[in-house]
Amino acid sequence: MDLRDYLRVLSRRWRAVTVLTLLGTAVGVLLTSTAIPEYRATAKLFVSLQGSSDSDTAQLAQGNLFTQARVRSYAEVATSPLVTRHVVKQLKLKTSPAALSSRISATVQPDTVLLQLTVTDTRAARAARISNAVAERFAGVIRSLERPVGAKSSPVRLSITEPASVPTAPFSPRPSVNVTLGLLGGLILGVGFALARETLDSSLRTTKALTDALAGFGGPPVLGSIVHDPQATSQPLALRDDMHGLRAEGFRRLRTCLQFVDVDRPPKVIAVTSALSGEGKTSVAVNLAATLAETGASVCLVDTDLRRPSTARTLGLIGDAGLTTALIGRADVQQLLQSAGSFSVLTSGAVPPNPTELLGSAQLKSVLRGLAERFDHVVVDTAPVLPVADASVIASEVDGYLLVVRASRTSRDQIGETLRALRHVEASVVGTVLNMASPKEERGAYGYAYEYRPQCHTGRFARLARISHPGRIGRLLGMAGIARAVRGRRYAGTAPALPTPGGGPDARLTAPVKAHAEEPPRSVAVEQSVQS
Repeated sequence: MDLRDYLRVLSRRWRAVTVLTLLGTAVGVLLTSTAIPEYRATAKLFVSLQGSSDSDTAQLAQGNLFTQARVRSYAEVATSPLVTRHVVKQLKLKTSPAALSSRISATVQPDTVLLQLTVTDTRAARAARISNAVAERFAGVIRSLERPVGAKSSPVRLSITEPASVPTAPFSPRPSVNVTLGLLGGLILGVGFALARETLDSSLRTTKALTDALAGFGGPPVLGSIVHDPQATSQPLALRDDMHGLRAEGFRRLRTCLQFVDVDRPPKVIAVTSALSGEGKTSVAVNLAATLAETGASVCLVDTDLRRPSTARTLGLIGDAGLTTALIGRADVQQLLQSAGSFSVLTSGAVPPNPTELLGSAQLKSVLRGLAERFDHVVVDTAPVLPVADASVIASEVDGYLLVVRASRTSRDQIGETLRALRHVEASVVGTVLNMASPKEERGAYGYAYEYRPQCHTGRFARLARISHPGRIGRLLGMAGIARAVRGRRYAGTAPALPTPGGGPDARLTAPVKAHAEEPPRSVAVEQSVQS
């Protein structure tokens, strides 16, 4: 992974990084607010030898070396019970000598004979009193330890050069340090979590990642990607809701790529399937049928998912009668076909107890063969491949499978298992499509699509765009017919039906015109309003 890959991972996992960073910062703030303030007071001592002559330079040098060597050992005496026991008794402290010893630190400055005794306490004044008491007791203990046997005085003298003063600010906690450490710790934890998730995550997010994974399995090409739309559940048909949107353009690219999969023998009966449920195969099948019908071809969508059918619910059709009704011979296929606008739909019908046996029967072969002879394209919505064998049973009756891969959910292993299952029954997989792709991940393709939306019209063109809705066209044609009747011209009563993508007339355009034609002629003011 290079720097761009790391930045891409962080941008993809920015929520986790942000949450952990804020959590670390909150921990730092919490520790700061709950911590008990502590104060430090320091007393400084000077160690020297007494009784040496000022004129004897050699003795002074030897005494200085002796003092520097001994002063490092004196630091250990400052925390001994000889010092702490006396200080606890002198100041009447409510603590033990051992506890006081843990709050005392003695440090020696390098190449000097200076000692620093620092005491930490929760009260500033008490810290200063304890530090001064420890310094006095420490000096007395060192003098007694260094006094020779039978001598009246000690050759070592300790002088307090700087008594401890009452500190004005607490030493701990330090809010800025704690918050900074918490923020950095949370940030490091968040980055580590993001990289770990990215390393362990085997799902595919981009078209490039899907292409690389399929190349490793020797699989089919990637025919396109469909951008994720949060409103796809409430607006399943992309061409109806936003015919120039990103989803609609994605399905048009998919349609075009399917037409060039095999120029000599283009697939006519296409089965749309996926590795597992919830990957959007029904949405792809429905929109693929609508996109194929957009070219003027006759299209039939067949729901062969006899376990969890969803085509009827998605399109708002009747699901009680459908494919299973025809398979058991209760009705003819022609009687069970429903219209979804520009294409026909054969829903699944009632859920049978033996879906695999029904899909492998000769009746299903006859149904699909008859639909293939009648329609230009047949799109089959199947069950997922891995949980059940329903999708593999119809392999001999379809021209090819279109494998739907959901972005950030379907893993490489699942794709490999699906391809192996379909190859086991000698099924032809014509291609794959990446569904619910993130627009940020597919930035190159979808950024280009944004630039080619229809331009906004102004003036007279804007008025024409506003009346281009089929209902408004019908009302306009009806008003024009009334105006011609006022001028004495005979009006036939209906306007020419505009062709729909399916090839038939659009009832929404003819019905309003007929209604207006049957009305009696109105005043000339209507004609003037139309002409204006």
